[in-house]
Amino acid sequence: MATTRTPGVPEQAVCTLHEAPRSGVVAARIPDQRTAGRSADRLRPTQRRTVQVLGCAVAAGWATAFPLVSDLRNQIFWGTVAAPAYGLAALLCLALPRRYSARAAAGVAVLGAVLLPLVLLVLQGRYQSEVMVVERSAHLLLHTGSPYLPNPALVTDYDPYLPTMALFGLPRALLGSGNPVATVLGDARIWFAVTFLACLLACWRLLRPRGSASPLLPLATLTASPLIALALVVGGVDLPLIGVCCLALSLAARGRAVAAGLVLVLACTLKWTAWPALPVAALLLWQLYGRRPAARATLTAVAGSTAVVLPYLLTQGAVLREQVVRFPLGLTAVHTPAGSPLPGKVLAGFGPTGHTISLTLLCLGALGVAIWLLAYPPTSAVAACDVLAVGLTVAFTLAPAGRFGYLALPAVLVIWPRLAANPRPLDRLTTILTGVQL
Repeated sequence: MATTRTPGVPEQAVCTLHEAPRSGVVAARIPDQRTAGRSADRLRPTQRRTVQVLGCAVAAGWATAFPLVSDLRNQIFWGTVAAPAYGLAALLCLALPRRYSARAAAGVAVLGAVLLPLVLLVLQGRYQSEVMVVERSAHLLLHTGSPYLPNPALVTDYDPYLPTMALFGLPRALLGSGNPVATVLGDARIWFAVTFLACLLACWRLLRPRGSASPLLPLATLTASPLIALALVVGGVDLPLIGVCCLALSLAARGRAVAAGLVLVLACTLKWTAWPALPVAALLLWQLYGRRPAARATLTAVAGSTAVVLPYLLTQGAVLREQVVRFPLGLTAVHTPAGSPLPGKVLAGFGPTGHTISLTLLCLGALGVAIWLLAYPPTSAVAACDVLAVGLTVAFTLAPAGRFGYLALPAVLVIWPRLAANPRPLDRLTTILTGVQL
């Protein structure tokens, strides 16, 4: 029997419509599905606005807690300035039309939670100790050839970073603090933030299809969230590490082996906590493009990192071991002030036995993640970032001197690559950040 197909309607749908009157079931079902779809469309903007308002409200509550519970002046100052900004962002999400509300709220949050407190603290010369350590290391590098003090006696005398971190202090060493412009442009926090943002933008361009949505709104939302804003304003030393790790794995996912290796050189010579990114990137390249690209990236990363670190290891091996390895692990006479009630820190507080248990658990956790990585090698940037995030979370949780701020690195590794492939990144970002902050 011949049938006439309706233009623009699939043949299966035409048959279903022809058969509907005989059963009476499908005919009744089709209008219900269309009505349900229209109802979902009407609810979706309301749900989106609710999620955005909830995210701003959680951020405001998070910032409000710092003046109440923190004993650090800079964190108290950030919370005092940021909380009203998040509250105003929530009001904008409620009051403005939907097409403008997200951008206006993100702009207010960036201004009030990032730019304003950052500039004020920079002009006042207030920062966490790691900013001073990085700027001093650059001064030492220019005048002595080494970023490390030879005989550290105080906590602030220790430099727990690898040599490349000193590059972020060069603007201060070159510009000084003679005028407000030099004071702002010389601050290491500015260059931590610039590197972080530039790497995430490059990561977005690599992972997202060409011609898709702009990354500016989701990037502004992420940067303005308490997850990043607090770290950026008061210290920010871990931000460049977050950015370069995301960028290295994104380059590996796109088959750019040499470029991934060069970015890994930067990561692996900033902090030793970036070293797990190397085997993850190598296995990702191997799975997607074969052994040769994986070997090229690995050789580039290893050769470049060795060229940077080896001269210091040969000439100042004891200093490097003491400040970069033993000090962060709590094995020196002077203990790092970094600390949060994480399991590793709690165990280390029980003395040598607890410290040994913490390090043992750390090694066992690293072994478990390594076995998982070999058993289930990543096949995408998202999977690679997830594995690295799990490994770093285990390390930061079980390390004797871990703190909550370090967890921003695995959090961004989980969040940002997913946003790059999501058609509605802002909704997902707000939802994820709300869950992270809660």
